[in-house]
Amino acid sequence: MFLVDEATVNNIDWNKVWDVMVNWCVNTGIKILIALLILIISFKIINFITKKIYKKLQKKKVDATISKVAYNISKIGLKILVLVCLVGYVGIETASISAVIASLGVGISLAVQGTLANFAGGVIIVFMRPFKIGDYITSNNVSGTVEDIRLFYTIINTPDNKAVYIPNGSLANNVIVNVSVKESRRCDVVMSVSYNSDVELAKKLINDVCQKNTLIYNDPLPFIEIGEYADSSINFYVRVWCKNSDYWNVYYYLLNEIKIAFDENGIEIPFNQLDVNVKQN
Repeated sequence: MFLVDEATVNNIDWNKVWDVMVNWCVNTGIKILIALLILIISFKIINFITKKIYKKLQKKKVDATISKVAYNISKIGLKILVLVCLVGYVGIETASISAVIASLGVGISLAVQGTLANFAGGVIIVFMRPFKIGDYITSNNVSGTVEDIRLFYTIINTPDNKAVYIPNGSLANNVIVNVSVKESRRCDVVMSVSYNSDVELAKKLINDVCQKNTLIYNDPLPFIEIGEYADSSINFYVRVWCKNSDYWNVYYYLLNEIKIAFDENGIEIPFNQLDVNVKQN
């Protein structure tokens, strides 16, 4: 604890102290208040302007990926620019700040190599366009719809409504399966019948089911052939083409309707069986 002598306190020129305080409030204090006021107002204006631009891009049907990334970059960049200008206005040397940032740059870059890789991956994704917002992709053992592409990570919305954040560096350096690029998609189903079944009848029933659904293309024609003689069943490979958006409707239609057709015509769908023989001495 510092002890202040009473004589020293009495010798302080309080008028000078008051003058220093008033001078600081008049000069630096007011500047700080003005800077804070400008900061709040300018941030609100930037948010308003960037949102307006983003909405106009959406109305003009600009690609969602480009408009969203441009919105985020412009908003962050303008706010940083305003902040640097206000720091200079208050009286802090921006040159010294730049020097400190530059000196720390090497150390920070070594510490955040993964983050820089994610940033580079985000740039690659935006410019190379392996996918866009709204596409259904599979990568890094995750499947889902691309909800947002940001500078460092991409948000994937899974079919069970989970948000998965995948680093862009990992995405840019791994295999990406994009099922939304093509308008048509092949739907594959394997149907099994017992060895005692009439395979020609089974094939005809499967074909009839395919012909009844208008979502299934007739060109190319459905492919229905025996693909495998398994241990306890004959497996039919059923391959049909449809619109990408109709894929799951066609998939579940085939599974349901083929089973109903088999039941109505006595075609057995086998299940694994185990024969146990008990030998008595």
